[in-house]
Amino acid sequence: MNFTRDEVIETIRMVQAENLDIRTITLGVSLRDCAGESVEAVARKVYDKLTVVGRELVPTAEKLAAEFGIPIINKRISVTPIAMVAESCREKDYTPIARAMDKAATELGIDFIGGFSALVQKGFTKGDINLLNSIPEALSSTQKVCSSVNAASSKAGINMDAVRAMGRIIKQTAALTADEDGIGCAKLVVFANAVEDNPFMAGAFHGPGEPETVVNVGISGPGVVNTVVRRLPKDADFGELSEAIKRMAFKITRAGELIGREAARRLGVSFGIIDLSLAPTPAVGDSIANILEAMGLERCGAPGTTAALALLNDAVKKGGAMATSYVGGLSGTFIPVSEDAGMIRAAAEGALTLEKLEAMTCVCSVGLDMIAIPGNTSEQTISAIIADEMAIGVINKKTTAVRIIPAPGKKAGDFVEFGGLLGRAPIMPVNKFDSSAFVKRGGQIPPPIQSLTN
Repeated sequence: MNFTRDEVIETIRMVQAENLDIRTITLGVSLRDCAGESVEAVARKVYDKLTVVGRELVPTAEKLAAEFGIPIINKRISVTPIAMVAESCREKDYTPIARAMDKAATELGIDFIGGFSALVQKGFTKGDINLLNSIPEALSSTQKVCSSVNAASSKAGINMDAVRAMGRIIKQTAALTADEDGIGCAKLVVFANAVEDNPFMAGAFHGPGEPETVVNVGISGPGVVNTVVRRLPKDADFGELSEAIKRMAFKITRAGELIGREAARRLGVSFGIIDLSLAPTPAVGDSIANILEAMGLERCGAPGTTAALALLNDAVKKGGAMATSYVGGLSGTFIPVSEDAGMIRAAAEGALTLEKLEAMTCVCSVGLDMIAIPGNTSEQTISAIIADEMAIGVINKKTTAVRIIPAPGKKAGDFVEFGGLLGRAPIMPVNKFDSSAFVKRGGQIPPPIQSLTN
């Protein structure tokens, strides 16, 4: 892959002035050979394998960042869903395995490790139930472990028993991390149509169809795209706007492709995919909301926001797909409220509501993300919010998710502070009307007619 002199100079400018970075290099590791009859045995095998396989990840990423001059913000590991790995254990509490993952992550110097996960879109196995029941304690007693549960798919429909359980689990996790504004929930996501090669947390896991080890790269660059949009004439039409974003997405993805292939080569593992997603940070100028506002919206959340986001998401995919042979992961535009300075401002000013965010998730990746709600929100209401987002994913055959934080002791208008990439968030009001009778029906919402594609 060759770069011209002009491309190199432009990349340097994007890094220095516009916050271009590689958001994550994620090493996927299969733990299918770590099964055992006891949780203690599995935990030991998991720790031993991770500390051997992952020992060169951080040094390699740091060398690549220094050599190519492009910051690599996060170094992460994803593993086989632990519900599968631990299913043969006689114990029901899988928390010791989460602690072993956390210990290995700390020793390796990585930022997060994902895969304390279960795939339950069509029902539960023994291991799935044990995993779900272990989530609150696992997330409250670890720092770097992330958890995900796939509760729906376009082929299977929505497992409403899982959706109902996740409302309870999210509330329990928030209560156990109340002294940190419920931060445990920031490491927990509920999916529809989860993908097996997602490099982004909290939803990353190493799918059953993945190779033994693989490198997946998540790119970023909202600041770069924002600059491009703002440089266009105010009367540039939407075709010109789309073309400008496509060209920049191509350049951003080229940088990610170069870094990803070189990282895989040096680590001696397979190269997996490039995730094209635009991922914001709390830093000023690194915001998805700012891009939408640069298109002509007074504030993100105003009428027209969903259309603007649809254009942005489509242009990023079209431009990025031409720059890499292997597109995967989520590959869209993220709208995590607490991690985006523009979204935080829009939500605090009342321009952005929970209902508007739900509408926006129809056209972007990945869903209702990093949203703080009042701590007294009932578990049934949380389950109903999850069900709505699952339905959007199932009907539209796309990945959607919910990462929501019922902040203990907080009410609408207050703020929670998480720090780092997790940022800060205003507590957003939730519809007061009751959904508990709907949620308590349980069972399976059948898959839509458009799932019959064979």
